[in-house]
Amino acid sequence: MFCTAFLQTLILHQHFQYCFVTGMRLRTAIIGAIYRKSLIITNAAKRTSTVGEIVNLMSVDAQRFMDLTTFLNMLWSAPLQIILALYFLWQNLGPSVLAGVAVMILLIPLNAAIAVRTRAYQVEQMHYKDARIKLMNEILNGIKVLKLYAWENSFKEKVLEIRQKELNVLRKTAYLGALSTMAWTSAPFLVALMTFAVYVTVDKNNILDADKAFVSLSLFNILRFPLNMLPQVISSVVQASVSLKRIQDFLSHEELDPESVDRNNTATDSSVTVVNGKFTWAKQDPPALHNINLMVPQGSLLAVVGHVGCGKSSLVSALLGEMEKLEGHISIRGSVAYVPQQAWIQNATLRDNILFGKAYNEQKYRSCLEACALTPDLEVLPGGDLTEIGEKGINLSGGQRQRVSLARALYNEADVYLLDDPLSAVDSHVAKHIFDHVIGPEGALKGKTRILVTHGISFLPQVNNIMVMVEGRVSEMGSYQELLQQNGAFAEFLRNYSLEDIIEDEATVDLIDEEEDFPDDVLSNHTDMVDSEPVVEAKRKFIRQISVISGDLENPRSKSVRRRLCSERKHAEPDAEKKLPKVEKLIQAETTETGRVKSKVFWEYAKAVGPLLTLFICFLYGCQSAAAIGANVWLSQWTNDEAQNMTQENVSMRVGVYAALGITQGILVMVSSFTLAMGNIGAARKLHYALLDNKFHTPQSFFDTTPIGRVINRFSKDIYVIDEALPSTVLMFLGTFFSSLSTMIVIVASTPIFAVVIAPLTFIYVFVQRFYVATSRQLKRLESVTRSPIYSHFSETVTGSSVIRAYGRRDAFVLMSDVKVDDNQKSYYPGIVANRWLGVRIEFIGNCIVLFAALFAVIGKNNLNPGLVGLSVSYALLVTMSLNWMVRMTSDLESNIVAVERVKEYSETKIEAPWEVEDKKPSPDWPSQGKVEFLDYSVRYREGLDLVLKNLTLSVVGGEKIGIVGRTGAGKSSMTLCLFRLLEAAGGEITIDGVKISEIGLHDLRSKLTIIPQEPVLFSGSLRMNLDPFEKYNDGEVWKALELSHLNKFVSNQPAKLELECSEGGENLSVGQRQLVCLARALLRKTRILILDEATAAIDLETDDLIQSTIRTQFEDCTVFTIAHRLNTIMDYTRVLVLDKGQVAEFDTPSKLLSKRGIFYGMAKDAGLTQ
Repeated sequence: MFCTAFLQTLILHQHFQYCFVTGMRLRTAIIGAIYRKSLIITNAAKRTSTVGEIVNLMSVDAQRFMDLTTFLNMLWSAPLQIILALYFLWQNLGPSVLAGVAVMILLIPLNAAIAVRTRAYQVEQMHYKDARIKLMNEILNGIKVLKLYAWENSFKEKVLEIRQKELNVLRKTAYLGALSTMAWTSAPFLVALMTFAVYVTVDKNNILDADKAFVSLSLFNILRFPLNMLPQVISSVVQASVSLKRIQDFLSHEELDPESVDRNNTATDSSVTVVNGKFTWAKQDPPALHNINLMVPQGSLLAVVGHVGCGKSSLVSALLGEMEKLEGHISIRGSVAYVPQQAWIQNATLRDNILFGKAYNEQKYRSCLEACALTPDLEVLPGGDLTEIGEKGINLSGGQRQRVSLARALYNEADVYLLDDPLSAVDSHVAKHIFDHVIGPEGALKGKTRILVTHGISFLPQVNNIMVMVEGRVSEMGSYQELLQQNGAFAEFLRNYSLEDIIEDEATVDLIDEEEDFPDDVLSNHTDMVDSEPVVEAKRKFIRQISVISGDLENPRSKSVRRRLCSERKHAEPDAEKKLPKVEKLIQAETTETGRVKSKVFWEYAKAVGPLLTLFICFLYGCQSAAAIGANVWLSQWTNDEAQNMTQENVSMRVGVYAALGITQGILVMVSSFTLAMGNIGAARKLHYALLDNKFHTPQSFFDTTPIGRVINRFSKDIYVIDEALPSTVLMFLGTFFSSLSTMIVIVASTPIFAVVIAPLTFIYVFVQRFYVATSRQLKRLESVTRSPIYSHFSETVTGSSVIRAYGRRDAFVLMSDVKVDDNQKSYYPGIVANRWLGVRIEFIGNCIVLFAALFAVIGKNNLNPGLVGLSVSYALLVTMSLNWMVRMTSDLESNIVAVERVKEYSETKIEAPWEVEDKKPSPDWPSQGKVEFLDYSVRYREGLDLVLKNLTLSVVGGEKIGIVGRTGAGKSSMTLCLFRLLEAAGGEITIDGVKISEIGLHDLRSKLTIIPQEPVLFSGSLRMNLDPFEKYNDGEVWKALELSHLNKFVSNQPAKLELECSEGGENLSVGQRQLVCLARALLRKTRILILDEATAAIDLETDDLIQSTIRTQFEDCTVFTIAHRLNTIMDYTRVLVLDKGQVAEFDTPSKLLSKRGIFYGMAKDAGLTQ
């Protein structure tokens, strides 16, 4: 008996090993396929599946396939086991077995029905989950805007609404789960009851004795496993088929036609040719570009100009083959380099971003940096060109990102350059430098074919050809002189703007050393203070110990989480700096907890479930086990009847009690699993709410230093575990724990001598279990840490897919992804092996228990009654199974409870000031005048950094228009952030109409101020929701705002009007239109104080004028602060504030400042505004 059991163990685990390895390979294949596909799907397809959904395909659906492989063999082996068991039962009890079989067969449709419903609920729940993650992703991307507008509540409601639906579905699933649990726990019992009852009542001579009863009982228990497994296998096949369908849908999306752009034409001498091209973004949309005819001769420079949204960027995309070609022919000779309008930066070092896979050539590299004006920036970055850039280029300013993107194109030495407005994000003198050194007739690219989309008029005289676009058509084309002579739309356009532009062209030459560009997601703009000394040190302190995404595994130096919060070298000499480029990470490694999961975490979870409920659940489980033992003890008494020859009289009584006990057990099972599920759902709700609430209250600095992927991970993976994996694990754990316990009790009760063996076996068991759990937990953690790079690399790839395709780097990226997947498998494979190791050891212990139980029974056969012996041996046969499961469950429980720990960690981060302070609420019409005063005000970005504003004192009367100017890093943007208290004061006060802003609630403050930020952020949802998420205004007011922001024409042309769906990040509006939407938001709120972070970068001059005039007329009686990049916009303001190194340098009317001949005069002179 012992030997066969041992042999079975070895063979079974060999089989499992092969299954798991196959599963692992399958998952790799699926991830690889999805990744490769995502690089070539069309834009229309991209709209249907957001990044979040594709990541879900990779994580959840691929996982399901992996789980499936282990079970597939069950499909044929389970029926086989059932048939064998039935055959032996027939030998034992004869035809009465059929009664039992009938019960089994009746239970199958019940289980099937439950499985079908569960599946329907699962699909529904996946749907809600996708929606929730997508929303969270956007919220976290635009968190700064939500804070500035005080819109958190409206978005929080939206998330909670989806979450509530999700929990309702979970609750329904739990009802079903409780039913099916009851069905399968009571199945073997019901079967036994029916069989025995029929057996004894059919024929007076049939006597139930020990050998019959307990052999049958063991056989029924053998039946139990395949019967339980079959529905599970079936449901897992069903789940996999759902996943298969999702993956299939994704993989069968339309792909970009690689032939749409003819790359090897040699017929013509022009290097870019388009013959009556007609293009659209998606087959069902109206075409975006009509009859485009274009020939660009080899080596010439073509400028493309036109209003916002007239199809300039679309043209570039069409040339790259990103759009659907409806008719026509495009050909491009040679390789292409592409600079998109919004730079795409990888999470890698600056140098890697520029090389982009090409070999490093010092001289060429240096000249690229020089031409793109990046050399001064490198001196400020902490590690020079080896500085790690965060996700989405978070620690570079907008202008720096754009120039890195340009340097990448330059280094790549292609034949054709497509430049989509690369000069918009940089200041005009830098733009001039770049035009002269890179793009222009004398630049590094002379002799290459260049197509430049631009808004800057000053460069037009120097280009070979100009193409004017109007609403997706080419309206005119020719050289600068020709177009002026034709006197068409272009000439008109030029006449209006050339004067201004020439003034403006030099306007900012020295005004701003570079970019006051203040990217959305970075508050820490001390990353480009060009001329402030303490920068280097500020940078060094910038590293905060937090958690890794990507790059870190490639860089062994950064493995250890470095904490250098204080820098000893205050101002190292620059040359010493250069010798040791210390690469410091902005984003610190995601720490993996080591060692045991603290019992505190279990306690936290129990608290979330409710301490009383927890105790009650355990009590229910105890009762349930008691009922089960009771039933079997009763059975053993019954079998002893025949020894006393009292069989006939008590049959009905025996059967009745046996039935009663069994049914009680079934009901208890149902109640307990249901209470447990309810408790778990309650806990899931509480934990998610705490996490969400905390994330909305977290100060901005947290989001600057934590990659979004890591926060999203908490909301998707960890919440999923708490919702779905934990409850079932807890259920199984309690079940197996109590059943192992009851087995021991029964064996010891029947053969007391067995207690001697329990001690050594328990010792071995505990040792094996601890050893295994420790290893597997660590492996699981490693596995999940190596998993995030796969996803973050993936979402980075999806956003930059057009760039990757343009440079032809697809294969390299596929390889990178494969390497990351392999890293993940490296920690997954040992996990499988560890499972097998455990299985063999545990089953060996189980076999020993059976051996000893049987041995002692045989030794003491003279004084033991046969019923009890039968009972103890049949229980012992069960024990292997429950011991094995118990270890599994303990380790699963530990690895799943980690999710609670991770969610807790993020729901207890430091929070900002309260949103509303009841006793300090300002009056509803505050601020009525809009008078702003700074008193001795100082501020710093984060603890331990230098002050950005030092002792600022100034007062502004209501209704004044104030221009704020100063060189980069003088603290202009910081000043506006202080008004909103995104930065809290380090000293001093700001008062608005005499109310100290530091004392009132954040929402009370922020809802009374309006900012038009530099980078427009839109959320997916209707346009109306983007303007007015709280539904405070009626449609008329919304239309009025749209009219004033010159969007009404665009919106009323849309079929959906105000309900126009904005896609993720507002992708379906051009950047200029998004900017106008932000203006419309400001017009709707119409507060007393308006802050303009001058956002003229992405807008053509005409739109810019419209905005300026709208602001002058609509905000006439408001206090306006403008951070100016172009001096001519603020020349008619009431006063101008000149900041220098965080202090007020000059503050007076523009005319007085000019006559003073101070800093402002110097700037104006550089700008050519004065003599």
